[in-house]
Amino acid sequence: MFYPFEPSKANSYCLKLISALNNGNVFFKQITKESDSRKNQGVMIGCLVCRDKNGNEKILYALSGISKELSLASSFLQEDFVFVPPIVDAKKINEALFKNDDLIHELTDKINELKKSKIQNDEKSNAALKELVENRRKLTDESLLNVFSLYEFTRFDGKNISLNQIIQKHGNKLPPTGTGDCCAPKLLSYAFKNELIPLSMDEIYFGPDTSTKKNGNSYAPCDERCGFILPEILGLEIIYRDENIIVVNKQSGLLSVPGRGEDKQDCIVSRVKRLFPDCINQPSVHRLDMETSGVMVLAFTEQAHKELNRAFENRLVQKKYEAYLDGILEKSDGMLSPKKGEKSGEIKLKFRLDVDNRPHQIYDEVYGKEGITLWQNCGVVIYKNPCTNQSKKVTKVIYTPLTGRTHQLRLVSSDMHGFNLPIIGDTLYGHCEQGQRLMLHAFYLSFNHPITGELMEFTVPFSDSSL
Repeated sequence: MFYPFEPSKANSYCLKLISALNNGNVFFKQITKESDSRKNQGVMIGCLVCRDKNGNEKILYALSGISKELSLASSFLQEDFVFVPPIVDAKKINEALFKNDDLIHELTDKINELKKSKIQNDEKSNAALKELVENRRKLTDESLLNVFSLYEFTRFDGKNISLNQIIQKHGNKLPPTGTGDCCAPKLLSYAFKNELIPLSMDEIYFGPDTSTKKNGNSYAPCDERCGFILPEILGLEIIYRDENIIVVNKQSGLLSVPGRGEDKQDCIVSRVKRLFPDCINQPSVHRLDMETSGVMVLAFTEQAHKELNRAFENRLVQKKYEAYLDGILEKSDGMLSPKKGEKSGEIKLKFRLDVDNRPHQIYDEVYGKEGITLWQNCGVVIYKNPCTNQSKKVTKVIYTPLTGRTHQLRLVSSDMHGFNLPIIGDTLYGHCEQGQRLMLHAFYLSFNHPITGELMEFTVPFSDSSL
């Protein structure tokens, strides 16, 4: 993961704590029995520098895992700091694991015995081994879910979300053991629960060097665990950020900018402003439809906003979209559908707002504004409907819009003057069943940095359980 907040200030506090650990002013207190395999293992030390409602600085510390806490040998820290404990203590976790523990060990012994048997290649023995392994997997998953049910985090908006709710949002995919025990979720959940504004965050490894970590080095939150839950805690999946811009992966179903009415104020812009209150009042420079997911860039400063707007107006920003059309493109009957063997091309369509059916757009050769789109047919893939669990053949298409007309890609796909094949889940121009989403994702964005001029390229693959 990318650092969600600037790390330098938090880094200095981490180094100060490590210095205190080295000279004995601070030490680790073991709060659970330490196994032989974990002795002398290192630990991640996390720090989150925050600001409270009154503008006062607060320093939060956390350790990775559930087995250790910090203790002071003397009052070496003069700052107002807090040691953030684990989300769930070790005793409750052990109690959750206890139910299936004996059965899992029993199955493991049987599996090992069968593997050692001289007849392990026998068909009957292989079938028995497969069954034992599958039974153990089910029990292990059940134990993990028992543990995960104990975890609850406070989000950016002060609301709580359980780990099981996050798992459901990921198509019930189980995260690794220890998810929720890293420093970042502890620190951020505590901060949001106590109405603190995060300013700077860093994590430093403290302990013997390993193949993946070096003592004293900083590491961003991990992808496999933190990447699973931090976007839900933060309300944003942050891909990149500096003092001038932020790049996020917008989720489907969330507005890009505020709409009309109190119920339409939650959006990418409002979440950015909540997390980064020092940014400008209007940080947006472009938008994605509510149902569309993918890469967006926003500005933190007026200068960055001005330069990015200029880049979009002059078509100096390149965007690419991944879309899944409801059918086989080569067999569709749209006026501009590909001819046999044609795998790419350019489509020009004129369309305008349907004033009697807002925000619907319609084809209009006379009064419409031209939208230009490059397309590439990537072939047929299998799509599994999340509502019916039925599978069907659909077409994966890459779109590169050269203009930025409203619903341009949705019209190219669905209108009879284009492909006449709507994008799956399109509520306006196609058909969407309950539980479906618009299968359109902005996976690529490139532009020159508004301040440095450096070429910035971001690619975020489309991730959906239906594919």
